[in-house]
Amino acid sequence: QVQLVESGGGLVKAGGSLVLSCAASGRTLSYYHMAWFRQASGEDRAFVARSSANGGSTYYADFVKGRFSLSRDNAKNTVDLQMNSLEPEDTAVYYCAATPRFVSPNQSPNDYTYWGQGTQVTVSP
Repeated sequence: QVQLVESGGGLVKAGGSLVLSCAASGRTLSYYHMAWFRQASGEDRAFVARSSANGGSTYYADFVKGRFSLSRDNAKNTVDLQMNSLEPEDTAVYYCAATPRFVSPNQSPNDYTYWGQGTQVTVSP
């Protein structure tokens, strides 16, 4: 099993940037495909970005392309989400997730087994 802990959330003005970090323990991240999801108040959990286990490929939701960047360091057991040009619509709790299996396209919350507790991102106008 792997345990995930997110950090880096906070309050930022529109146009600003944040870096979210997901730290893993219990097992090396190289076994897992990783993803970030977000959940705004009253809405379903939505896919943001994902990375293959070896870090060879990443994929982003259309609404974050060109603004967000996912990076992972399997040696450090961390996965980061660099978020630029933030908009009020990006306000949500952001979750890190992991799965040992790839089931294309691996963009549903149901595809992921392990979850962090989430970190709040609030973007003010």
